[in-house]
Amino acid sequence: MPTALGQAYWISQLWDTRWGRFMSYMCAWINVFGWWTLAASQVAFMTDFILGMKVMFDVEWTGAQTGWLEFCVYIGLVFALTLINVTGCRKEQILPWLNNTVGVWFVGLFVVFALALLISVGTKSGLSFQPANFAFGSWINETGWQDGVVWFIGLVQAAYGLTAFDAVIHMVEEIPSPRQNAPKVIYLAVLSGAASGFIFMVVCLFCIQDINRVINSPTGLPFIELAQETIGLEGGAVLIALFILNGVGQGVSILTTASRLTWGFARDGGLPFNRYLSHIDPVWKAPVRALWFQGVLIALVGVLFLFAETVLTAILSVSTIALTISYGLPILALLIRGRSHLPPGPFYLGRLGAPANWVSVIYCAITTVFFFFPSTPSPSGSDMNYAIAVFGVMLLIALSFWFIQGNSSYMNTEESLSLSHGREVQEDATDSAMETTAKDGT
Repeated sequence: MPTALGQAYWISQLWDTRWGRFMSYMCAWINVFGWWTLAASQVAFMTDFILGMKVMFDVEWTGAQTGWLEFCVYIGLVFALTLINVTGCRKEQILPWLNNTVGVWFVGLFVVFALALLISVGTKSGLSFQPANFAFGSWINETGWQDGVVWFIGLVQAAYGLTAFDAVIHMVEEIPSPRQNAPKVIYLAVLSGAASGFIFMVVCLFCIQDINRVINSPTGLPFIELAQETIGLEGGAVLIALFILNGVGQGVSILTTASRLTWGFARDGGLPFNRYLSHIDPVWKAPVRALWFQGVLIALVGVLFLFAETVLTAILSVSTIALTISYGLPILALLIRGRSHLPPGPFYLGRLGAPANWVSVIYCAITTVFFFFPSTPSPSGSDMNYAIAVFGVMLLIALSFWFIQGNSSYMNTEESLSLSHGREVQEDATDSAMETTAKDGT
């Protein structure tokens, strides 16, 4: 069922009831919120890194913590990333070329950074590797929570690094052979991300020198401090600059995916002004209105740099929570309706399918609860995790629009109905062809 709406569309097809349609609508809102906040988090991180580079050369400079400057850099990045997406589809080779370049660049940067850290610590006087018991056996818990709770809370960082693997789902209408290629992209992204992330984490743990200085870095960014204290100021600055440029390129890809989801949700009648937002510009060959619409929303998040960074942090952290929930909901719908409602595909797991589904749902449920926890058991106002409040507001917005419009318009537009009918015909033809091939083979 290849469609840009992704998980929400799957729920609507698996659970073809009134409740299923409602859950599909809520999943779509949660998913789109997740991608909007993910885009905002990427832009915010690159903003911090850009300003952090100035602090590398001038420790006394306080501009990195100046709200209006952070806001200006943030807005500039959002505008640039949106503009690249608007103009990049004019020729269909541009965005694929950019994405491939960013991907190869990232792999190369991973290798260069890891080698630079290891070689610097191994050859420079005054630097030494941490022992293996520090990298693999040391446990530092200064939060006040029990160790088990801290372990679950700490998963949010790993989850953030491995999330967004549904990107290919929302781009699925623009890729060849989606039934085969989309699942491959998903599991290869998770496997390669987990492997490379683990390797780089181990390298950093062995190469770290003063953990307290890294945690309390003048830039506010431990990664910059680690690079500076091992590789050196000039070498570290060069690699951090390359990292920032690559991160901006990743931001282009994130906004591309988010725009396709926004457009798909509007096309299926889920968003306000759905006819306007589902328009494809004939000149730029892209959902330009959806791009600028989400660009404005992402830019509005940056206003919080001016007066409420705690709330800003909560909004940015919601991306992992929202995307995790959006992954769990279609699996839950499949378990509720029964796996027999899903015809076997190229990646059918057989008897392993149901256990894998249950493990996935349990993981999503447990981690979501812990991701709402504050960093300490008795937090002050500034240490409180407001993610649950932000997510609650998101749910209220989604529920409000369901009663205002979604109840009558969602999955009920001319485009969505024709799309669904077209997919059913296509899938029936594909299934018939597969059955014929199987009979001929026997």
